[in-house]
This record gives sequence, C-alpha cells and structure tokens, in this order.
Amino acid sequence: METPVSEATDTTTTALRSRKAQKKAQKGSEESATVNEQRSPSMETAVKERHHKLKSDEPEKRSPAEAISERNGAFEEVDDRFSISIRLQFNAATVGLFLVSFLTRFYRITHPRGVVFDEIHFGKFVSLYLKNTFYFDQHPPLGKLMIAGAAGAVGYSGSFEFPKIGSEYDASVPILALRFVPALCGSLLAPIVYSILRQVKLGQGVSILGGLLIILDNALLTHSRFILMESMLLFFAALGILTVLKFLQADPFSARWWTLGTIASASLTAAVCVKFVGFYSYLLAMYIIGRHVWMELPDRRRSNASILLKVITKSLLILGVSLAVYIGCFYLHFATLYKAGPHDNVMTSAFQASLEGGLASITKGQPLRVQHGSQITLKHTHGRVCWLHSHTHVYPIKYKDGRGSSHQQQVTCYGFKDVNNWWIVKRPNKDSLMVDDEPDYIEHGDVIQLVHGVTSRALNSHDVASPMSPLCQEVSCYIDYNISMPANLLWRVELLNGKESKNKWHAITSQVRLVHVNTTAALKYTGEQLPDWGYNQFEVAADRRQQTIDTIWNVEEHRYTQHKDKKDVLNKLLATEMIPTEPTKLSFWNKFSELQLKMLLHADKLESHMYSSEPHEWPLMDKGIAYWIDGDSNAQVHLLGNLVIWYSATMAIVLYVAFLVFYLIRRRREIYDLEPVEWDRFRLGGEIFLAGYLIHYLPYFFMERTLFLYNYLPALLFKVMLLCFVVDHCQLALRKFVKQSTLVIGIFRAIVVAWFSGVLYFFQRYSVLSYGTTALSADDVLELRLKDTWDLIVHKP
Repeated sequence: METPVSEATDTTTTALRSRKAQKKAQKGSEESATVNEQRSPSMETAVKERHHKLKSDEPEKRSPAEAISERNGAFEEVDDRFSISIRLQFNAATVGLFLVSFLTRFYRITHPRGVVFDEIHFGKFVSLYLKNTFYFDQHPPLGKLMIAGAAGAVGYSGSFEFPKIGSEYDASVPILALRFVPALCGSLLAPIVYSILRQVKLGQGVSILGGLLIILDNALLTHSRFILMESMLLFFAALGILTVLKFLQADPFSARWWTLGTIASASLTAAVCVKFVGFYSYLLAMYIIGRHVWMELPDRRRSNASILLKVITKSLLILGVSLAVYIGCFYLHFATLYKAGPHDNVMTSAFQASLEGGLASITKGQPLRVQHGSQITLKHTHGRVCWLHSHTHVYPIKYKDGRGSSHQQQVTCYGFKDVNNWWIVKRPNKDSLMVDDEPDYIEHGDVIQLVHGVTSRALNSHDVASPMSPLCQEVSCYIDYNISMPANLLWRVELLNGKESKNKWHAITSQVRLVHVNTTAALKYTGEQLPDWGYNQFEVAADRRQQTIDTIWNVEEHRYTQHKDKKDVLNKLLATEMIPTEPTKLSFWNKFSELQLKMLLHADKLESHMYSSEPHEWPLMDKGIAYWIDGDSNAQVHLLGNLVIWYSATMAIVLYVAFLVFYLIRRRREIYDLEPVEWDRFRLGGEIFLAGYLIHYLPYFFMERTLFLYNYLPALLFKVMLLCFVVDHCQLALRKFVKQSTLVIGIFRAIVVAWFSGVLYFFQRYSVLSYGTTALSADDVLELRLKDTWDLIVHKP
C-alpha cells in the first residue's frame, strides 16, 4: 500500500492536523483505513472505490458546502489547511521518473558535436546575449536568456558564430552548458505529468504510466537534448497547470494559497515568455479557474461578497504576477543587449540610435530639424525595413491583367541603402532647392513637395490604380509628357507623435504620415512585391484608408542642400540643433512597446520548407524533420515521435468522445450509468485534457505560416494525459458494467502490458534517430522508414 506522502507540500503530519482528519479519526479505525485505501496504488479509480463496499470510502453525512466540494471532483483534497511548518517531500514515483528521464535526456548529450537544426538560430542568439549585442526574434526572450545564463556561468564568451547546420563546434563552445537547460526541463516534465494525473485522482499506476509515456516519446526526447525551446515551453506550461490545480485546492487567502497562485501565474507567463504559443496554456488555466468558480456558485453558504472578493483577488494576483514576469523578462533583455547588432534595421530609427555603436554613429553630426532644402531618406517605420526609393525606370504601359498605367517614373520601397533613396524637401512656393539663409522649418500640417535627389522629379499620385493593389492609387515621380495628366505633387505633413517635438518635424524620432492633398490618400507601403519590371522591389501606393500602420514613415538620414558659396550658412545651421553623437536615450517603455509591435508584425511567413507539414498530418505523424546527419555515415538525428504512443493517443480522443456521447444520450433518457461524483470526474478529465489538446492544436489550422511537426508537441502533451485518463476510465467501466469483472480486468491489464511493451520496443528501435550516435547503413535507414512520407536521409551506401 502506498505511503500517504504529499506530492508537493502537503504531508501526513499536516493532514492529521486538519479538522476533517480529526473528525474521521473519531469515527474509528474503519474510516482511517478508508483514507489509506483512497491513496492506494491500485489502478482502480477513487470513484469506484467509494461505491464498492469491499473498498468503501463512503463519506459520512456532509454539509452542503462539503457536498459541493465533492462534486468538484479533482478540486477536493484530504487537507486544504496550511501549517506553519512546511516540509517538502517527494515520493518514490516522482523521484524515479525524474531519474529515468534525466538519464535518457543527458545520455551523451554533447553528441553530436555540431550544430543541430534550429541551434543555428538559438545558438546565435545566445552568443549575441553574451556579447551584449542586440538581436531580433519574433518570440519572447526567456528561453534564450536561460540558456545564455547557463553558458555564461561556465565562461563562454559567445565567440562561435553557428554558421550552418552541421558545423563542428570548436573547443571554446561548452556544449553541455548550452544544452543543459533544455535537457533539465525535459527531465522534469515526466514527474510533473505524473503529479497532474494524481491531482485529477487517477490511480498511481496509471499516473506512473503517464510519466513513462512522456519519457518514452522519441519526439519529446529529441527536443530535450538540443538548444531548442520546446522542452522549456512544455515544462513551464505543465508546471503552471499543476500549480493551478493545487492552487484551487488550497484554503483561500492562506500562505499556501498565495504561494501556489504566484507560482502558477509565474509559470504560465514564463511559458508565454519562451514562445508566444504558451498563451494557449495560459488560456487553458484561465478556463480551469473559471470552471472552478462556476462550480462554487451553487454553494449558498458562501455570500455574494465573499465569492466576488475571491474572484477579484485571484484576478489581481494572476494579472499582477503575469505582468511583473513578462515585463521583467524584457527589462533583462534590454539591459543585456545595449550594443548595435545585425538585426538593428528591423527596429525604428529612434530605437537604432539608442544602441551603442548603432545608427547614432552613422547619423552623428546631421541636422535634427527638417526644413525647406533638407535632403532626407524616408524609412518605413513599422513592419518590413525599406526606404522610399525611385529610379529612372517607368511603369509598363499595360499590366498583365490588361489595366493601363501612367507610364511614369516608378516609386518603390527598397530594402537596402542606396543613392536613389534620397529626397529633397521643398516648399511649393519656392523654386530653389537650397536651404535659405534663415531656416524655413517644416511643422505639422505644412504642405510640401518631395523631389527625388537623383532624377529631380517630384513625388506624385493620381487617380490611376496601383499595379499590385488596384484599390490604391499609383504613386510615381511626375514626368511631363504634354498629355492631359496634370501634376499632383502636394503632400501634407502629419506628425503622429508631434507632442514630443512640439509639432516640429525631427529626423529619427518623428513619425510622419504624408497625405496627398488632392486625393486625401496617404503614402503607403503595401507589402506587395513588384514583378521583374519593378526589379522585385516593394510597391508603394497611396491609400485613402489613412489609419494603417504601413502609412507611417520617419526621416533616417538628413543633410542640408547648399550652394558651394553657402558653407558659412551650413555651418551656422549645423551649430544650432544637432542629433547627439552619443546614443540617444529611449525609455524602457518605448523600447518595450516597439518590440511588442515588431514581434507581431514580423511573424514567421517563410515559404514552404522541404520538412514543413500541415496540422492534419501531425496526429498520425505523416512527416518528420531531419535535424542532423553525420558527414561520415548515415548516423542522423530525425524528429519522429513514438508511433505507438501517437496512434494510441489519437484513438483515445475518439474513445473519450464516444464515451461522452454515449453517456449524454443515456442521461437524456434519464439513465444514469455513472454516479454524480464519477460523472463530474469524467467531465473534468475531458474539460482539462481534451480541451487542452484542442486549444493547443486547432489554432494551427488558421495560421498562414510555415509549420513543422514540433509545433504539435504541446498538444501531444495533453493528448498523452487524456490517453491515461481513458485507460483509467475503461477500468471503471469494465468494473461497473461487466460481469466477472475481475477476469475481464485481468485481460484488459494484460493488453495494456502488451501495448506498453510495444511502446518500449518502438522507443528502443528509433532511439538511434534521437541520439544520432549509431552509424547506419543504407539498408538500416530504409528499414526504419515505416512510411513513404518519412524523409530519412541516405547519403552513404
């Protein structure tokens, strides 16, 4: 019989101090024995034990509050009180699962001694952290920060460049330290899954089975051994769900309640800080909490004020901790990355100028305020990095769809620095393009013309459809062909952050929208790529829908146009207002808000990859991913899951839904096969595990981006737990509804043992693709290829 030891912070000593335990102790030895039976390692469910006299745990008469708690299923625990003295104790199951998982994850972890798959990206980010050099990634930084911390702790300087997949690490790279954090998080996942299953009152045997399935899945093993983010994402998500379940069991407003609520919020937010898809786990946790509140509402012993106070307190606790963790993560990110780097141009000019050695070193000494005669480059502020550009080539007379153009000079958005990116700001009432003796500064609301510096033609728009975006107007540089197409060259300056500069147009910092005076359309980067006649540059158009993020520009480089004999005037102007030669100051909040926007705008939209896959292919694992291959043999790392686990878990989803439909139809006929506690517990398992699976899986059907098999791993986690739940419920169903249940259950357990043997066999057979340590012949590789869609690599006979 299992020793009644708490899996987290509860202890037998604490339980005996509780009032409920004292009450049961007074009932005599029969009830005391029953408590032990509740926590036995038998694979029988706690619900079944309550309703069979041989293993009866029938409670004495309960108060209405206790009855409501019982109907909450997994949200009941033996002791809900907090003791002043807390002792952390771990039972043999959690320790054993961790040790086995640790051995599988850390076995020869320094092999391969080369860059594996996305280590090429995450390894670069880690190196940039250690060199304090700014980088841009579409996901939050926590995972990379943790790995960088481990690598920095052993003295790694970030010198390795991670040039390509398969590149050998040199002696300066601490491979163990770089792969340590993902492997440790992967090792902790199995005992956490075990604890979650115990929290929903599954038997110890089935819960141990759940932990073993996590250990024996080849895909989870592979992703835990390299510089990849998924094992950290799964660790924080699972820990968050576990602590949420414990949080809902704790005595409200006790020290334990506050502690668990804080840990739960921090863990779930940490999952989001590793990858944005961690938000799905956050949503699941909020649903579990909301469900618990809903189940408490029928308790008339609780006043409206107490329920409202509890809900508000929970909300403030979760929101406060989540904001603190999320913002703190980015604060550390910015504090570490203060030098200019290769990804600076993704950010706004103001952000670049705040970095050491960044844009400020390029633009130092240039004028701050824009005026008549200013030569400027206009950068698209948000989204893709490019500059307003023109060249001598003209739009084709007709496009492929038969529409005509103005046949005037092309205006585009070009992604590189170029002499054709320069424009001159001109007042419409002045003929000269030179600066005046007295500065004529441009302010918010002023009307200007923009003259292309190389071709001397002015920026123009008119009622002609744009080549790639027919709902927008064409933008061109006006050429006078002596035809009936008048010049529309006037643009109004609208400063979106004018309050910061007192409505003065400043280089770098001012965000400007240029509105065409004649048509009220705003100059816009459309995101569409022009064909060969436009040299595959990006389209610029004018859109009457002004309030979009792609109509925002800023001046990056700036100088004054002058005659040779006006050097004294130039020196006078340069002595007035200059951009600082030192890095400009940008507040944390400005950096934070800008980076959030950039991460959303730069979502990964890569073209199809040879190892990419679609969501409908994931449940049956139709396609894997080649991560690494040895140059001297066919030894390789290939992402494939444990086929037995994946297929069984998929069948478990179908079986659970079948059970649910069967029970609902029977209950509609007022035939109640399950007792109220059993029914509530059955629903709870589905609402946590099935809902968790769907929340983490279905959104990918609506994503317009390149997807890979590893995107399925969070959903797989919940699918495996649902599989264990279904195995447990099958035993309950057999015991309740089948005659000679002992024999049938024996047969069922024999089937489970045989199935688990298949799990072990597949894990052992395909572990060569997880570790990559075994040289394979071409025949060996072909034997491992169970599906034609598995693209295992053979390059040696």
